[in-house]
Amino acid sequence: MTTKTAQEIKQEVRQAYGQVARKFVQAPDQASCCGPAESDFSPRLYSESELTDLPESVTGASLGCGNPTAIASLQAGDVVLDLGSGGGIDCFLAAKQVGPSGKVIGLDMTPDMVKLARRNAKKLGLSNVDFRYGEMEEMPIESNSVDAIISNCVINLSPNKDAVFTEAFRVLKPGGRISVSDIVTNGELPKELRSSVMTWAGCVAGALDEKVYLDKMQNAGLTEVTVTAKVYFDPSNYLDTPDIQESLARMDPPVSIDWLSDQLDQKLASVTVTACKPKT
Repeated sequence: MTTKTAQEIKQEVRQAYGQVARKFVQAPDQASCCGPAESDFSPRLYSESELTDLPESVTGASLGCGNPTAIASLQAGDVVLDLGSGGGIDCFLAAKQVGPSGKVIGLDMTPDMVKLARRNAKKLGLSNVDFRYGEMEEMPIESNSVDAIISNCVINLSPNKDAVFTEAFRVLKPGGRISVSDIVTNGELPKELRSSVMTWAGCVAGALDEKVYLDKMQNAGLTEVTVTAKVYFDPSNYLDTPDIQESLARMDPPVSIDWLSDQLDQKLASVTVTACKPKT
């Protein structure tokens, strides 16, 4: 198995998600979710009231695996940072909660996504949302300046998750909190999935074992690390896409979707995790 460099991984992710963003600019009625699978998760992750008044270029470009704002305990006047903000859906929901006295910063390393999010913010007439281009491993954010961090199925895409959590700890104010939804594994995945079957942009190749993920948060200094929700994926649905079928057929020997689905049963989950930065 060939090991990709951090820059190769980031370029793969930028290319995949940039393509999604450009698709919504050019053909807003088409959707894509979390890598190659083309389906819209928004109706399953958000309530009908949350999606009201949001345009298709926001809801359709929602690439997450959870709804971190639902339990982020956001308050009026909070400064919120969304890591991997994409088309902006979680930023816009957070902006409603923090109100005009608060501020939401969306950070994304894909230029086309930042462009799409800024267009969406303009459509919605929001003045308390700021979308910035940058990487999670080196955030263009002042230290001790953020009340709450949210992230929706993005940290798994980073090749250096230790740096992400260290940076999250740095930018949070003392007493600040973090609420993230992400993909984790239960034990080791089959090597076929870690190698050529799924790309990093598919949200699986870079996923960590749940315990390792939580340990990294604690090692960065975050406390009260708690899994508040966990939902296992149905692998037969996740893997049954043309891209993965093609990858499986190219393998030597070929691997069937049924075999890989059996190997992944109860192995891949979406979790929501909360934590905080100590007050002192």
